[in-house]
Amino acid sequence: MVCEDPTAFPTTLVIDTSYGSTVSVVGEEPIHEADSRLHVERLQPNIATAIERAGLKPEDITRIVVGTGPAPFTGLRAGIVAAKALAFALNAQLLGQDVLEPQAVWQAERRLRADGGVTSEYRHFVLAVNDARRRQLYCRLYESVIEPADTSGLARVGLPRPVGDMDIAYPNDIVERVNAVVADMLGEDARPIVVDVVGHGVEKYASAWLNLIRRGDLIDDSVLHGAGVEGPILFARTAERHHADGDECPSEPLYLRRPDVSVPNPLKHVLNHGGADRAGSDRGVGEGKGGR
Repeated sequence: MVCEDPTAFPTTLVIDTSYGSTVSVVGEEPIHEADSRLHVERLQPNIATAIERAGLKPEDITRIVVGTGPAPFTGLRAGIVAAKALAFALNAQLLGQDVLEPQAVWQAERRLRADGGVTSEYRHFVLAVNDARRRQLYCRLYESVIEPADTSGLARVGLPRPVGDMDIAYPNDIVERVNAVVADMLGEDARPIVVDVVGHGVEKYASAWLNLIRRGDLIDDSVLHGAGVEGPILFARTAERHHADGDECPSEPLYLRRPDVSVPNPLKHVLNHGGADRAGSDRGVGEGKGGR
């Protein structure tokens, strides 16, 4: 279960700017900044406050786990740049973690608790989403993985199994894709299937989910915003599991959408004008004439 002893982790700072900003020392209540106009400028003060509230000094931080999106460019970049700079200054380990996978882990934990800590008879899927604006969502479908019971007799949530790639799409298109996947799985497995949808943007596009077959819970929230102290623990634990399995956990941002700016096309030749080279040649001729 997710309620692990935070002292089992190195002194870890979590930074995420995939939706507003969230900063927390693992084991402490996270600090949120929801205002998109302020979260970038408030990020550094919030980091300092989080460390101070934990009774620590910056040099006590030995690991930083940073959210890598997917999310829009500006906000996401601010968090990753801050995490990289801080990790360099403190000589701390830096691990990147996408924000969709912990959503699936969190919901699997909730389901497992509701089932009394024992495995259920159904296959559980989580469609993890994050608001991408422009009427789109970042998304990925995961199947929950429940590991065998330990000595306590309780099962444990493992890292979920991704079903398909991470993507950005319109909600109705997402529903069509998920329905196709579920339909195929229903034909190959007799167990019932349930699909929960979790993340920021679920409520905004509530009408789309009405067409989702095997629809389960609809939760407009995220692990870092809705799980209290447990959220950063789960977020950091997910990254640590990947790292322990040999994943480099890169901190590169996941934008998924191309930037709004682009490289301009080369200047066209107009009236047989030769461009810069021709202009330079003409200047040379003129200068030569003037020198005579």
